[in-house]
Amino acid sequence: MVHAVKAKRSDSHETVRTDWDRAEAEALYALPFADLMFQAQSIHRSNFDPNHVETASLLSIKTGGCPEDCGYCSQSAHYDTGLKATRLMDKADVIATAQRARDAGATRFCMAAAWRNPKDRDLEKVCEMVSAVKGLGMETCVTLGMLTPDQAARLSEAGLDFYNHNVDTSPEFYDKIITTRTLKDRIDTLAHVRDAGIKVCCGGIVGMGERVDDRLGMLVLLANLPVHPESVPINLWNEVKGVPVNDTAERPDPIALVRLIAVARILMPKSVVRLSAGRQYMSDELQALCFLAGANSIFIGDVLLTTQNPQRDRDANLLERLGVTSRLSQGQVA
Repeated sequence: MVHAVKAKRSDSHETVRTDWDRAEAEALYALPFADLMFQAQSIHRSNFDPNHVETASLLSIKTGGCPEDCGYCSQSAHYDTGLKATRLMDKADVIATAQRARDAGATRFCMAAAWRNPKDRDLEKVCEMVSAVKGLGMETCVTLGMLTPDQAARLSEAGLDFYNHNVDTSPEFYDKIITTRTLKDRIDTLAHVRDAGIKVCCGGIVGMGERVDDRLGMLVLLANLPVHPESVPINLWNEVKGVPVNDTAERPDPIALVRLIAVARILMPKSVVRLSAGRQYMSDELQALCFLAGANSIFIGDVLLTTQNPQRDRDANLLERLGVTSRLSQGQVA
């Protein structure tokens, strides 16, 4: 019977598993909702403060013109999305933006560049940005595409805390949305980042036309990495003009999304699970259920790269009503 299925508990006093199989994830996902939520919330409480949400800010430091053909992305040069490509931002402008994000309540500042892989001269400029943002007292994260071992080491020397490099979806669905970069390419970059001593931020996107089985396959892939990602962003597909995913996209049922968050929490008990892109489509009630299921991080700010994000006041109001603490309003949310 589905309701009799139980996960092998992984809490703060037990070894974190990296040997999940797809059938176990499917059985968890199919549990009665109350049982799944209880299990996820119990594991969440054994590893995190259940009444705290991490706040991060994301800035596109180089927008558009990317040679990859990711079928969901407004920044791909393969599609006419109406987005104008830009050069790498000046360091002073990046630091000023980071200061504003810190003052608005962000504890982590993420910088994204639309590259297949960074050129060494550009990487040096990014390293200078990383060091400067670290000097503001913030955690740092970048996403720059694929890295060589030497490039990962250089970022580590600059003080980088996190590197974001998503797997996007399941191994089975991957080539339906990307052909210019393999899943192995992504896994190799994650290994280079790990070897350099940088923490990993790695998740995916739901709502691109994939099946529930693909969403769970993505989580199993992440949960079976040698070390779980410290951050797992779950992105809802954002509508983008001119990209192929428009033809297959279908936003997940809200309860299905909460189930996915709960399974992510159970499979990766010590990872921060972030509600990332697409929160503007989510009601306050849906976000509250996601927090209850184990999500404990959000991006703040009106824009995420090239897509919309809930306004800061809405986030602060929601967290206040839930009794959840964060650095929004400089600690006034409680």
